[in-house]
Amino acid sequence: AGKKPRVFSPRPPRPRRGELVQVDGSYHRWFEKRGPEACMLVFIDDATSEIKLLRLVDHETSYNYMTCLKNYIEKFGCPLALYSDRHSIFRATNPNANGERHPTQFARACGKLDIQVICAKTPQAKGRVERANRTLQDRLVKELRLRNISTVEEANRFLEEYRDTHNKRFARLPEDPVDAHRPRPNQSLDSLLTYTVQR
Repeated sequence: AGKKPRVFSPRPPRPRRGELVQVDGSYHRWFEKRGPEACMLVFIDDATSEIKLLRLVDHETSYNYMTCLKNYIEKFGCPLALYSDRHSIFRATNPNANGERHPTQFARACGKLDIQVICAKTPQAKGRVERANRTLQDRLVKELRLRNISTVEEANRFLEEYRDTHNKRFARLPEDPVDAHRPRPNQSLDSLLTYTVQR
């Protein structure tokens, strides 16, 4: 007999908006054959399943996540925690000789903003964002085809409108109406969210 499949009981959503935001990058042929493969960065609120931010980029990079996080904070304030996969953007892959992992540039920037980065151990744990990605790969691809959109720039202009429609259909009210986002810091976000390249 084969191994029994593991049963994952869904984690209950957090009660308040902004307590936990799931983030993920999804590579897909969003433009089908009309354009190149691209990566969709998705920020989704755990309490409500609202898509808070959608951004199409060439690649899933620390720089692109920092840009998205900056836009997110300007719009909504600082979430208490981000929930991601174990990508090297979020979690240092190589421990040093003492077995310690140094935080990645993205994790350090989040630390300055007092945003906790939690890395999921299984894809099932990020259920909300994984389900949103499947929905996007179906619905959004069709919407882009209908509008004959075939570049990242055009797509990003349309995504705000799409996000609204998606949320009206799929989001729900949080259990607790108090918003958990903290106000944006007094310091400039550009100085807190800086990506440095080692020469």
